[in-house]
Amino acid sequence: MDLLALADFTLVARHEGFGRAARASTRPKATLSRRVAELEASLDLRLFERGGRALKLTEEGRALYARTSRLLLEMEEATAAVASGGEKPRGRLRISAPLLFSQIAMGKVAAEFALAHPQVRLEVTTEDRAVDMFEEGIDLVIRVNPAPDESLVGRAFLHDRLVVVAPMGLERPAKGAPVPAVVRSAADRSGWNLKTAQGPVTLEIEPVLGLSSLIMVRDAVRAGVGAARLPISLVSHDIADGTLVTWGDVDAPDIALWALYPSRRLLSARVSAFLDTLKRAFPQGTFEELAAYVGR
Repeated sequence: MDLLALADFTLVARHEGFGRAARASTRPKATLSRRVAELEASLDLRLFERGGRALKLTEEGRALYARTSRLLLEMEEATAAVASGGEKPRGRLRISAPLLFSQIAMGKVAAEFALAHPQVRLEVTTEDRAVDMFEEGIDLVIRVNPAPDESLVGRAFLHDRLVVVAPMGLERPAKGAPVPAVVRSAADRSGWNLKTAQGPVTLEIEPVLGLSSLIMVRDAVRAGVGAARLPISLVSHDIADGTLVTWGDVDAPDIALWALYPSRRLLSARVSAFLDTLKRAFPQGTFEELAAYVGR
């Protein structure tokens, strides 16, 4: 396949038109049009819809652009790194992170990264869903307890665990009596299985409030509405100062936050630098470090 034709296709797709691409690259518009047409002929695919004023990618064109744009960018960066005698983080870095971590820590992590690497344009989106990194152009994702995925590599950088906490004055009820509970979903009515010093305990719950954010759940528990299951990093300060009490650990796998990137790509300087930022923020990866990092 002609790499120059791929590069010209990517240029036109990025600028959404032959005229704009020609002006940006100072190359003849006719040359760009000819090379894209040759690429379409070699692939036996139509990559652009050419009707009207706007030039739009076809479905096949979008799929090709999603892949070639990243590969060509890596080639450009590698060439620039060799020419400059060393690879420095620069360019665009897109990260997807889960809601809770974004709310309590990502702003500070992102700020530290931006100050250390001013030539990188960092963009962070908040997604609890498993984004398609290849289709959506994401360089790195942070996921909670991710399922094995051969297309991704990375490491766990933080560990946490769930506990049941309650406001001072709300006593753990006798066996069989329901607990007024603040839950992530009002439809959640299953019991809570706990690990305590006295052995396993199952608590029946009566949801009194359903909220979509764990930050809101914690604040409702602080206000005295009921008990809740929460990451200990989110409530360790409240437990330490006696605002909340813990009834035990939830009998569930510990929480692990992973930073993942595509295995088929070279590890870029941007991604490597962000991984280093996470390592400096959480050197041991414990919930105590996260709680201390976030503060009150």
